Parts: sequence; structure tokens; C-alpha cells
Amino acid sequence: MFLRAQRIQPLLDTELPFYEILLGVKDDHGKTTSPEPFILAAEKYKKNVIVDTWVVSQVIDWMRYNPDNLKKLSGFNVNLSGHSLSDNQFMEFLEQQFRQGGFPASKICFEITETAAVLNINYTADFMREMKRSGCYFALDDFGTGFSSYAYLQKLPVDFLKIDGVFVRDINENMTNYAMVKSISELSRFLGMATIAECVEDQAGLDALNEIGVEYVQGFHIEKPLLLTDL
Repeated sequence: MFLRAQRIQPLLDTELPFYEILLGVKDDHGKTTSPEPFILAAEKYKKNVIVDTWVVSQVIDWMRYNPDNLKKLSGFNVNLSGHSLSDNQFMEFLEQQFRQGGFPASKICFEITETAAVLNINYTADFMREMKRSGCYFALDDFGTGFSSYAYLQKLPVDFLKIDGVFVRDINENMTNYAMVKSISELSRFLGMATIAECVEDQAGLDALNEIGVEYVQGFHIEKPLLLTDL
């Protein structure tokens, strides 16, 4: 396994960018391959927590050893699986890392998919509240394609909503998707959250998101992923 990072660009020039951490996988011959089969296997055999622990450890180590580069970033978005949210050992691992210090907890934002969050909403809410005491943030990923119920947002102390790319890719041509993104953006502002639009693939889409007032954008039009070690 190895880690890549993809830029999450703020649309306000006064803000620093975030970087989402993406898992990379090499096959037996050392060739980079799709991480999807590996992730699915980890889910099937309930090894997600081990993977999440490794990823978080690598990110925290980078932060500890690169303080000058870290000052140029708002922080990292790190994906967590649903299993990790209810795993006591994983929570203890995070709390130990925060106590040990050597990095600003405020520069870590954990991403959790909408589906995983709602399936275990009580665990998720408790996990978020406990971790936020250390100063980290949370983003709800793939918003709009899961259960799509606005009611549960009041129960989750989320800081960012990541709008699923299915609504973003053709936003300048599909007025229904434009309306969906605008609705999510307005709701998030009302709830004190910021929105991140992923899968921004062209300038026309970026212009539409800017018009709506989305706070952050991510996608190949913004920047392709690079190795974390090259950041």
C-alpha cells in the first residue's frame, strides 16, 4: 500500500487547500493497480480497521516530520470505514495519537460516507463528538446518493458535506443536478457546514459551482492526485 493526495481547492483566495488522502495499491509485480478489489476484500473479511489504522499512522507521521510543508495546508481529509466508527481499539488508537501530539489535530478531517454514517448513526454521532474534543473535523462523503434524508444531519456534528460527483460532472448542462447542488449548498450553510464538490472535470462546471457558492472543489480539473511523499 501507498498513499496519494488530491487537492481540495477553496474558492476563496484567503483559504489554504486541503488534500484528500487516497489509498494506492501495488500488485505482486510492483505495478500500481486499482485499490477497489483490495478495499472490497478488506470489507468482506473485516480488516478495514487495520487499513484505516495504517493510513492514519502514515498521515500523522507525515505531519510530524513535515511541519513547514504542513503550514501551507489547511490539512488532510482521511477516509474511515464504517467498521472503524464502532471499534473501541481504533478510537483508543486515535486518542493515543492525539495525546502524544507533535501535530495539530485541527488539520485532520475524517471523511465518512453518508451510507456508513446513517447505518450506525448513534455510533457515528458518538464517535464524532468524542473525536472532535481533540480538535479534528468531519466530512460526510458522497452526500446525496445514500439515504438522502436531511433529518439525520441534525444528529451528526459534521463540518463539511461532500457533494457526490454524480451531481457535479454535468452540472452546467443538467439543471436538475444544478438545483440539487444548490439545495445542498444552501442547506449546509444554514446548518453551519461548508460544501465540497468532487469530480470537477472542466471549467464550465467550476464556473457553475462558483456561481452557486460552493466553498471547496476537487477533481482532475483542479489537480490530479500525487504521491503523499511528493507533497
